[in-house]
Amino acid sequence: MAFPTKNQGGVSYDAIVRDIQAGNYKPLYFLEGEESYYIDRLADFIVQSALNPEERDFNLVTLFGAETTIFNVIDAANGFPMGAQRLVVVVKEAQNIKELERLEHYLKHPQLSTVLVFCYKNGMLDRRKRLAPLIEKTGVLFVSPKLKDFQLPKFIEDYLRRKKVGIEPDATEMMAAHVGNDLSRMAGELDKLCIALPEGCKKVSKDLVAENIGISKDYNVYELQDALVTKNVVKTMQIANYFDKNSKAFPINRIIPTIFKFFQNLMLSYYSPDKSERGVATFLGITEWQVRKSVLPAMANYSGVKVMQIIGEIRRADARSKGVESGNISSGELLKELLFFILH
Repeated sequence: MAFPTKNQGGVSYDAIVRDIQAGNYKPLYFLEGEESYYIDRLADFIVQSALNPEERDFNLVTLFGAETTIFNVIDAANGFPMGAQRLVVVVKEAQNIKELERLEHYLKHPQLSTVLVFCYKNGMLDRRKRLAPLIEKTGVLFVSPKLKDFQLPKFIEDYLRRKKVGIEPDATEMMAAHVGNDLSRMAGELDKLCIALPEGCKKVSKDLVAENIGISKDYNVYELQDALVTKNVVKTMQIANYFDKNSKAFPINRIIPTIFKFFQNLMLSYYSPDKSERGVATFLGITEWQVRKSVLPAMANYSGVKVMQIIGEIRRADARSKGVESGNISSGELLKELLFFILH
């Protein structure tokens, strides 16, 4: 699993897991950040490791930030375990708790038989105040950052590797482009692919993704990008026509950002000090496979000047798609105009 190896809290996911597996529990785990997937996974791991299933009825307390107060949380944490070594208190949606700074009093004398877990999503504690440093001193402060787009392929590969399943590079890129960085959804879709694998097969293919994730095998944004890379006019216009006829499934406001992102990376690639696969990949923060498959061929087919013009035209098309000087042009015709400009 591609969990964060380093974060602003200074503690990695793997370090927390290793510590817990060794039986070393802290009195408080404050899990915060924009990526809820890691927060949920870590909270679940703490509960499953700290308590046996038969101990959870009496020794697991779950509170919700919008329905409780910091005083209720502290009262629960000051309780004692019943027939177990530990009491676990999990506070979900902790970002909704008011007067959270009152936790400082508890942290000065925490109940050592309690494991208190805060799930603080879509935000972070103010580092200028005393609570965050006190948490780091007494317990664990873990920051769960939103995964960057270029990190998605590794997440996908690592997730499947843990299930002893491989994946083709094309299939990885298709999943990353179609599902995006909603990791909870990504994990669910990857689980679906594992179930759909034919008996005896241990590798996810591009065709399997197309069949099971609701992506057209031949007509999708990923195939459109490939057609633009190679300047395949016929394939590009076939895809554009398909998008036009299926505009609800392929709205232009989902297509333009993908095209823009590719040509933006292509523009940056011209400034890479090292034009080798590895050099460009490092400079752009993407995989060498992506560079080999798309970036280097596109550099051979598009000059830097043309790419600058394309980026300008994409911005103009984006504005027109939102009603700026659009006239009566349909989104389908607008996309075809943009693609014609790119190819010629």
